[in-house]
Amino acid sequence: MTEINTADSARGRLLHAALGLFAHQGFTKTSTREIAESAGTNLAAIKYYFGDKAGLYRAVFFELQSKPEEEIRRYGGEALSLRDALRGLYLGFLEPLKQGELTTLCMKLHMREMLEPTGLWSEEIEQGIRPMHEALVRVLCRHVGVAQPDEHITRLAVCVAALGVHLHVGRDVTDALAPALNNAPDAFDRWLDALVMYAEAMVAAEVQRRASA
Repeated sequence: MTEINTADSARGRLLHAALGLFAHQGFTKTSTREIAESAGTNLAAIKYYFGDKAGLYRAVFFELQSKPEEEIRRYGGEALSLRDALRGLYLGFLEPLKQGELTTLCMKLHMREMLEPTGLWSEEIEQGIRPMHEALVRVLCRHVGVAQPDEHITRLAVCVAALGVHLHVGRDVTDALAPALNNAPDAFDRWLDALVMYAEAMVAAEVQRRASA
């Protein structure tokens, strides 16, 4: 997740204002005038930096998240142990949570895009989620000891990633049911250790299943 510099950048202020408005109102119901007023700029600034509203929406959607290749470098290295690979994977989920409202708004924006698609979600799947999923599949193949992925490896990859995804999409539920899990001073370190442990157990279960079969 990329932080927005709003202190000395009209472009940064526009990104921040647009993120909040797009996340809460969606693309169609948000006007460029609203965004410019919220950012303390004028309409010409939107045209100068982004071309039009669609260009600004695209920048908000993609620029505020890490690039897939950056995330894959955390966990995809062939020399990494399973534990180190899993730690790298889950750090990619946990570090954005430290940014508080920015991450919450980005998640709301992505959820809204799924409900009110403009075409960017399909692009995100193909250019972002798919390469990261495929990299995780390769990691699991390596550590389970298979040359090619099958449906069990693919299912395992989905389950391993789901532990991290739920920290974002289920954040409000977790805060309601067990607020201490997210609010403790060392909450993120505890989550990291737990996620790695649970994922290792899932991988071990798949190895055992194959041995039994």
